[in-house]
This record gives sequence, C-alpha cells and structure tokens, in this order.
Amino acid sequence: MHLRSIEGNRQRLDGGAMYGNCPRAVWEKWSPPDAQNRIDLACRGLLVEEGGKRILLETGIGAFFDPAMRARFGVEPVTHVLLSSLEAAGTSHDAIDVVVLSHLHFDHAGGLLSAWQAGQESELLFPKATFVVSREAFTRATHAHDRDRASFVPGLAEKLQKSGRLELVDGARATSLPESFGFTYSEGHTMGLMLTTVATPRGPITFTSDLIPGVPWVHLPITMGYDRFPERLIEEKRTLLERVVAESGWLAFTHDPKIAAARVVRDSKGRFGVEDGQPTIDWM
Repeated sequence: MHLRSIEGNRQRLDGGAMYGNCPRAVWEKWSPPDAQNRIDLACRGLLVEEGGKRILLETGIGAFFDPAMRARFGVEPVTHVLLSSLEAAGTSHDAIDVVVLSHLHFDHAGGLLSAWQAGQESELLFPKATFVVSREAFTRATHAHDRDRASFVPGLAEKLQKSGRLELVDGARATSLPESFGFTYSEGHTMGLMLTTVATPRGPITFTSDLIPGVPWVHLPITMGYDRFPERLIEEKRTLLERVVAESGWLAFTHDPKIAAARVVRDSKGRFGVEDGQPTIDWM
C-alpha cells in the first residue's frame, strides 16, 4: 500500500462563511483573510495504491470555472493542478481505477472535469475509473435544495450516470474497493456526506472532507456557515474524533492549506486537538 496526498487547485472563500458563528477575532488568527475577507483553502485529494489498483479520494475544485467564477472563488492557478500532481506522483487521470467522492459540491468534484476553454463544454476525465458516491449524496446533487443548489456543478451528476461507471453506495463497503476501505456517513454538512477510512500499516486514516475541513475545525464548536445542521455536525464530529483517538488513527484534511494529515489528541479538559501534523502524505 502506498498513500500520497495530491494537491489540486486552491480557492479562497469568505472567512465568516467558513467559520460560521465563530468571531473573526478568533478565526483570523488561524486563517488570515485577504482584503475581500477570503481565506486560503487547499483542495487536496488522497491517492491510494493497493493490490494493483489506483484509488483517488476527492478531485478538488479543478479548473472548470469560467474566468468570472474563477475570480469570484479565488481559484488558483488557471491550469488543472490535480492533473499535474497526479503526473508528479507517477500516474495520470486516465490510469486511475476508482474515484471516491465524499459528495458532489464543486470544490470536491469539480476536478473530474477538464479545464475551462472558451466555447467548449468541459469533459468528464478519468476515462476508466469507477466513480463511488453515496446514494444520498447523489440524490442531493440531482434534487438540490435552493440553499445549496449553487454548490453543484450543472450537468456533472448526469455525466457520471451516463459514463456507466457510477457505483452508488449506502453501506460500509463498495464492491470496487479493497477491504481496507470503509465508509461512515454524516448529515450535518450535506445529505449523505461519505467519510472514507483506509486501514494502513500506520493505523487507520479517515478522509474527513467537509465534516472537518482542516485543523481549526477539529475544535468541537467550530462549524461552517455552509453546514445544514451545525448542532448535528458537532455530534457527528464528536463521534468521529472519539473513535479516532481510541484507535490511534489519523485524519486527512482536504481544505487545510498547510496540514495534510494529523493525529487526534485530547487534553486534560477533554478538548480535542492534533499532533504530528504533516504537510504532505507519502506513506509506504
């Protein structure tokens, strides 16, 4: 087994939206904002090679946005960084066997599409991959609520369905993945958010997606303004963190601009934190 963090395009989102009801005087120490109140966020994936399969967790935001939308969300750079990161890891999008998507919001699934070109529709990449999505998350994408409709890429769900390589799951396993992969689910951020845990020689690592976007959100009270049910999310986060502490496991972060993975610890007052933060993952 070989695990590597894979960097995608970065984005900048409003700090107040990313930190919900947390005061700016607190969150700006963790995430210094720019002149437009936006904070720097990674869109990072995790490449797992096991048993002859190449499995990619998440594809990030990609480069499918037109110039106006790219400027609005602070997407940098213009090129499709995920593709060059895969090449730097010795592979390519057309060699990936399985893509696992926690949900279909654009900053997690946009990297499935080719980069924007004037007058052309972006195409679905990863031509031989099976796309693993939770059934509930897929339903949310195809029947979006007005509150998060803008978070989905128009037509992407249909492209996945038409590929003939879509595996919808609602349990702990996917038929296209090895036994070392398991799923749990969260509803606080969006319906059917799927968290992937991989059993590794260093201990289990859970890709936390938007349940815990980065290190600051490990603190139980910290949630996002984008979350549907913040109180439910806090309880889901508590359950996950207690489990990870008990199993001496790791968290893998998609949006933290500096830390790709860390262990979870608990102090004498019961507060959760992290240690052994790693800027990249390259585990054999």
